[in-house]
Amino acid sequence: MGAIRVTESTSAGVWPVLRIGDVAPDFEARTTMGPVSLSSFRGRWLLLFSHPADFTPVCTSEFVALARAADRFAALNCALLAVSVDSLYAHLAWVRAIHEAFGVTVNFPIVEDTSMNVGRAFGMIADDATDSATMRSSFFIDPDGIIRASCCYPPTVGRSVDEMLRVIAALQRVDADHIVTPAGWQPGDDVLLPPSSNQAAVLAMPDDPAWFHRRRPDGEAPGHS
Repeated sequence: MGAIRVTESTSAGVWPVLRIGDVAPDFEARTTMGPVSLSSFRGRWLLLFSHPADFTPVCTSEFVALARAADRFAALNCALLAVSVDSLYAHLAWVRAIHEAFGVTVNFPIVEDTSMNVGRAFGMIADDATDSATMRSSFFIDPDGIIRASCCYPPTVGRSVDEMLRVIAALQRVDADHIVTPAGWQPGDDVLLPPSSNQAAVLAMPDDPAWFHRRRPDGEAPGHS
């Protein structure tokens, strides 16, 4: 496979702003682990994350942390896919340097995006940008290829692997039941019941000042509060 090819485009080369609930744009590209298409990850969760350049200290720390947490992502049926505008050979040199310096094997593919087409397709970089300085985004993509969450960081602040894992676990938990998760939720913590959507149900609720914030232990049968 040669240069990167984004398989979903728009008129006049203008890319839309991606939002939660949108289908992630498909693409095909060279990676450190061979040719990859985004659609090949359908059927499992995917964390797609970008970085502006290889051999940068913040991104190196993230790659080490993500590689060390690979088993935790696998337990959530979540694959990892990195994107950078550097060349494939720069990626390979960086992977080797990480292995030699930290004894860590980067066990996820790194996309070669020298054209910045993936960055533009995902709204990580402006159409008229001349460099990749803003490419520090993460996209949480579900098994149907839908973007369920995203976040963007400056080049000076490292991302939290624990928070990435927490977001994936929370998304999977709310998909499995009619509940929502509170601030700081961790697997096994209490969950929240969604608010009632009609007046009759609200008026019929027990006399409780926190009727709009009903918690229940995770795993408890629906209907309890």
